[in-house]
Amino acid sequence: MVIHIREAIERNIRRVTGAGVIDFDRPPGDPGLFGPGSVAWKVHADFVPMIVGGVSALMTQMLHPLAIAGVWDHSNFRADVMGRLARTAQFVAGTTYAARPTAETLVERVRLRHMSVAGVDAAGRGYRASDPALLTWIHVAETSGFLSAHRAFVDPGMPEAEQDRYFREMAIVARMLGAPDVPVTASAVDAYLRQMTPQLRFDARTREVLRVISSAPTPSPALGLFRRFVMGAGVALMPDPLRELIPGKERPGSFGALTLMRAATPVGRWALRNGAASRARRRVSAH
Repeated sequence: MVIHIREAIERNIRRVTGAGVIDFDRPPGDPGLFGPGSVAWKVHADFVPMIVGGVSALMTQMLHPLAIAGVWDHSNFRADVMGRLARTAQFVAGTTYAARPTAETLVERVRLRHMSVAGVDAAGRGYRASDPALLTWIHVAETSGFLSAHRAFVDPGMPEAEQDRYFREMAIVARMLGAPDVPVTASAVDAYLRQMTPQLRFDARTREVLRVISSAPTPSPALGLFRRFVMGAGVALMPDPLRELIPGKERPGSFGALTLMRAATPVGRWALRNGAASRARRRVSAH
């Protein structure tokens, strides 16, 4: 019975993350962009904090009118929102844990894709996905979301110096994508998010993206229930000024979500026996 439960949880995790797409096993000895002693390897190791942090980051990103315009104009998020989340999970896992050539290929693929994404937002302002300022917004929303979830569910006492090291490490990926001046300390990230708040808004497009994320079909009822709590926890982890931009009646319910996701974190760790982090460690140790 326990084996069947473990296999069912692992199967659902692999569905969400699109596991099996990236080679984390070769070449032997390659530490990737960060290596096993990095904070990034630690923060990105657990499925539950990463999926909650990723959803929190996505909801934060979509408050920026230029960021949501790119999604609105250049993606099929309505038909494939789970696929979009899976591709984001694959990119983060690949750039964190895959060997350097694989990570660099993933970054270059995204960078080239950004070059073709341009248009105007709902107010008629031009945007380019390759714009360093917009890349900085996407990067900071993402990394701050992942770190917030890790601190909430895994390491509440994480020292600020270690948080700073995480942001410095992740700036490597931002620079590779074309954002040279991202904030690299926890205090600088907080200041940046406060500075950006007046530029953000919750509008009809944001509402539609939130609706699609909340209601898109899932492969199983269990995943649908899991998503409900992930959404609630993701909202709860958003920085206060940003969360308050979402009208109360529009916010996914968060009552009990943080507690449940904290309890689910070790379950996800137990169920995922051959995830990216463990495969990468075996690769690095294989000489």
